Amino acid sequence: MYKGKRIAVVVPAYCEERLIGVTLETMPDFVDRVIVVDDASPDATAERVEAYRAEAADGERVELVVHEENQGVGGAIASGYVRARDEGYDVAVVMAGDAQMDPADLPALLDPVVEGRADYAKGNRLFTGDAWKVIPRVRYLGNSMLSLLTKIASGYWQVADSQCGYTALGRKALATLDWSATYRRFGQPNDLLVRLNLYNFRVVDVPVKPIYGIGEKSGIKPFRMIPRLALLLLRLFFFRMWNKYVIRDFHPLIFFYTLGIGLFLPGLGLGLYLGGRFRGWSGLRSLAVGGTVAILAVQTWVNFEFWPTYLPERTYPGFPHGLEFVIGPLFFAPVAMLVGVLVAAVTIR
Repeated sequence: MYKGKRIAVVVPAYCEERLIGVTLETMPDFVDRVIVVDDASPDATAERVEAYRAEAADGERVELVVHEENQGVGGAIASGYVRARDEGYDVAVVMAGDAQMDPADLPALLDPVVEGRADYAKGNRLFTGDAWKVIPRVRYLGNSMLSLLTKIASGYWQVADSQCGYTALGRKALATLDWSATYRRFGQPNDLLVRLNLYNFRVVDVPVKPIYGIGEKSGIKPFRMIPRLALLLLRLFFFRMWNKYVIRDFHPLIFFYTLGIGLFLPGLGLGLYLGGRFRGWSGLRSLAVGGTVAILAVQTWVNFEFWPTYLPERTYPGFPHGLEFVIGPLFFAPVAMLVGVLVAAVTIR
C-alpha cells in the first residue's frame, strides 16, 4: 500500500521478452498488484512473466492477462484498467513493459491522486532540462506538435507531453469511464484526456525522467503516426464539443465555434482578394492591417484561454476552460484573412 491506498500497476506488453523481467524486478515494494497484459505477443513475453511469477519472491503479486488477438497498446491498457477496477484498487498506474519508466518517479506520480488533489496524474518528460538531449529529435518535435493539438482537443491547456504513458488514475475516474469505448491504438493517452474532460476530472502534470537507449524497440513510425493522430485529435475535438456542450450541458459556446469556423473561408477569400488587389507598398500596408487584426485576435484568445486557469475553481464553478471561452473561436476569421493575404502577396504578380 501507499499512504493507505491500494495500488495496481498495469503493464501493457507486446514483444517485450528482453525487458519485461527488468520492469518486474524494479517494481517498488509498495505496489500491491502488477497486472501484465500480454497483447498477443509472438515472442516469449508471456513465458518470461510466468517464469517470474513462479521464481521471484514477490511473484504472487504479478497477474498475467493474455489477449488472444492483438488489440493495440490502448486495448491492453483498457484490459488492465478493467481488471484493476473490478478488483477494487484505489489507483491504477500504467508503466510500459520496456523499462522506460523510472520506478523512482512513481511516488511523485501517485501523490496528487492519493492526496485527492487530482483524478489523473500524467508524466511529463519535457520538464527536465535533459529532454532535448535524451529524447530522439524527431520524437521530441513530433511530441511537441501533438501536445499542442491535444491541448486544443482535450481542453486541458495546463498539460504537455501528451504521449507520455506513465500515468496514475484514481478510483472514481476508473469506475466512471467506459473502457470498451476508448481508443485501442497509440492515441490512447490523447483519447483518455478528452474523455476525462467530459466529466471535468482534474488532471496534473508531474515531471518524470526520460529513459532511452536501454535496448527498447519501438514500432512507432513518427512520419506515419503524426498525421494519423492529428486526424484523431480533430475528431476528438468535435466529439468533445458535441458531447460536453450540446448533449451534456448545452452551452452558447457552440454558436461561437460555428460562427468562427463558418467565417474561416470568407476570411481566407478576403485575404486572397486583398493580397491580389493591392501590391507593392499598398500591399504591405494591407498585409500589416490584416496581420495586426490577426495578432490582436490571437492575443485576446490566448489571454482568455489562460485567465481561467488562475481562477480558484471554488469561486467560479463550471467556468469554461481550455478553448471554452466565447471569444476564442472568433480568431478563425482574422487568421484566415492573414493567411490569404500572405498567399496572394507571394503568388500573384
